[in-house]
Amino acid sequence: MRSLSRRLFLAASAAALALPSSVRAAAKLRLAVQATGSFAWELATARAYGLDKAEGIDFETTQLATTEAGKVALIGGGADLILSDWLWVARERGLGTPLIFYPHSTALGAVMAKSAPFPWKASDLVGKKIGVAGGSLDKSWLLLQAWALKQGVDLKARAHPVFAAPPLLAEKLAQGELDAALEFFTFAARLEGKGFARAIDMADVERDLGAQHPLIVTGYVFTQEFAAKNTDRLQRFFAMMTKAKNLLADNDEAFAKIAPMTGITDPKTLAILRRYYRRGVPTATLAQYRADAAAIYKVLAEVGGSQLVGKATELDPGVFYRP
Repeated sequence: MRSLSRRLFLAASAAALALPSSVRAAAKLRLAVQATGSFAWELATARAYGLDKAEGIDFETTQLATTEAGKVALIGGGADLILSDWLWVARERGLGTPLIFYPHSTALGAVMAKSAPFPWKASDLVGKKIGVAGGSLDKSWLLLQAWALKQGVDLKARAHPVFAAPPLLAEKLAQGELDAALEFFTFAARLEGKGFARAIDMADVERDLGAQHPLIVTGYVFTQEFAAKNTDRLQRFFAMMTKAKNLLADNDEAFAKIAPMTGITDPKTLAILRRYYRRGVPTATLAQYRADAAAIYKVLAEVGGSQLVGKATELDPGVFYRP
């Protein structure tokens, strides 16, 4: 009887796994999300098109005012998953917090300006007042410095960086108080819609510094413990998000649904934003993203020093999640 019961149990388990995910019990996920970011667009798309039900995912979101609030929520146990960058994950792992990263987007900003000709060389930044979104340890700013150093230009000594929030920098650039601004992709798109151009494309900077593919910028971040216990749940979530991305990239109706979330009403600027977004949909393999991140990490470690990476001069191979 015990053998028969075991066979029946195994058969029932196999049958349950064979059911469509929508028929299985929905897997719950607590997500901490910035209300206006691309992660929020994708989650709204997943709900609007029933992708959550199709993959058997039941997610609840906590809206954040800043990215820092998301980090606090994740580490404090208030969220299962957030969106952040692999450099932060690497630093946290070095400090003893076992976080893991899975690629979300390669969408990258640019140095935006009006003064042609384009593209600029590092020497074109000399003496310029450059707005930098983020802080002095912002990844794009450090990469820009490394790129300039390869051309013999020390930006810290020969340019004038101004660190501030992206909206303020965009406003100051439009008012002529800055010569250029290193902006995130959503604000670069807004500026392009106002007639500014990509003076320096950060994708070109990454290639010049050794990346073989578009470098992954943002990713889903969760704890190692959560990953160990929720392999199936994460796979279903990733599948849902991939479908949502593809809809936003390729389906006009889907993108129109989330357009109000962007805060942009001008059709021309919305089209530019969508182009930036589509460009960021991951297409390389996980191994390729890991290899490029490892190469760029060495550059960042050299420019940012221990203040940025701590004692780790090479990227911890455990940073990227391996399903």
